[in-house]
Amino acid sequence: MSLIMKIGGMRIHSRRKMQTVGPLIALGVLVLANCDKNGKRDGTPVAAAGYRSRTGGVNIYAADGPNELAPAAARAIPMVYVPNSRSASVTVIDPRTYQVVRTFATGRVPQHVVPSYDLSTLWVANNSSNSLTPIDPQTAKEGKTVRVDDPYNLYFTPDGRYAMVIAEARRRIDFRDPHDMKLAQSLRVACKGLDHVEFTADDRYAIATCEFSGQLVKIDLATRSVVGYMTLDPDVWTNFIPRQIYRYFRRRRVKDKTMTALMNVPSMPQDIRSSADGSKFYVADMKQGGVFVVDPVKLERIGFIQTGVGAHGIFPSRDGSLLYVTNRGWNTLAGGRHGPGSISVLDPTTDKVVATWPIPGGGSPDMGNVTADGKELWVSGRYDDEVYVFDTQTGKLTHRIPVGHEPHGLCVWPQPGRYSLGHTGNMR
Repeated sequence: MSLIMKIGGMRIHSRRKMQTVGPLIALGVLVLANCDKNGKRDGTPVAAAGYRSRTGGVNIYAADGPNELAPAAARAIPMVYVPNSRSASVTVIDPRTYQVVRTFATGRVPQHVVPSYDLSTLWVANNSSNSLTPIDPQTAKEGKTVRVDDPYNLYFTPDGRYAMVIAEARRRIDFRDPHDMKLAQSLRVACKGLDHVEFTADDRYAIATCEFSGQLVKIDLATRSVVGYMTLDPDVWTNFIPRQIYRYFRRRRVKDKTMTALMNVPSMPQDIRSSADGSKFYVADMKQGGVFVVDPVKLERIGFIQTGVGAHGIFPSRDGSLLYVTNRGWNTLAGGRHGPGSISVLDPTTDKVVATWPIPGGGSPDMGNVTADGKELWVSGRYDDEVYVFDTQTGKLTHRIPVGHEPHGLCVWPQPGRYSLGHTGNMR
């Protein structure tokens, strides 16, 4: 009689030689040990080959070291591009002189300036005009706009096959050709306010924030389908009563009921970034004033780090050893001038804030990035119509540069890396 064992989906007959069975049993034990009861893998995703060192370590930012520019990026004129959402324009700043070079018109409500996957183009996402404006980084000049539906933000799949247009108002991600932006597929999601995206270290999944429903959504990039949702509710019961009291006293003063409804959530996730080893994702939450720590494999919350009012953007240092978190100073969608904005410096190895950089006189730091040499952090001042420049060694604010109305997704260019996964420079 033949005894049959089933290990990890394989059938093994007992009459096979033990030298064959033994290794297979060991393999099965390892597979089972690395899975939870639901069959999900536990721990760090198996990193893509390009992120692994010879010693087996993982650093998804390994190609983003100081001044490690790819040839396409090295040909660019060093500039900082600032989309002024309420001025329908982009301000161009020379980072060597800190002077505004020019400002040019775009479509309505430009949200982010995004480096293309191949680093040859910078795309301005004109949200309300349903268009993208290309910029040639070698000349710093804009080109002819391309029609794209509802481009709040823009990302690229790690293999470079698709551009991922974040159509926030449409509640979908549009997978498009990364060059001519022709539509390949639309993926609808069951959450509200799609905003920002990060990619797992194995390049298999994307996880996006949903600002207006307090959720994350995980997407399988091979099948371009949703595989799960996660609610980032910090504490339903302790948040529910204060929210209802707030709504009661505000109901007669607030004219825009739609905006009030959008704000009636305890959690408003914004930017999302991975630790260097890919084991943890960090989610800036504007409503909670801090950063949620999430397991990207299990899609579970594993911690929370208080940073500051209106936590919004997250940007890695050049070696990925630190994360710079922008605290916008307001936990609402419409802030005022000179709020208590700041930058929190987060150490992902300890999940502790190791420094806080204030803005003298107040401000509203939003989106931006680190310079190619890693010595400066440039971010837009959303509600103060200015750009901030911080010295990353001292944490001091060195420059405040006036720009247009409501600057948003600022892009420092060029940046190190082999290719861009989108946003203001999610480089790999």
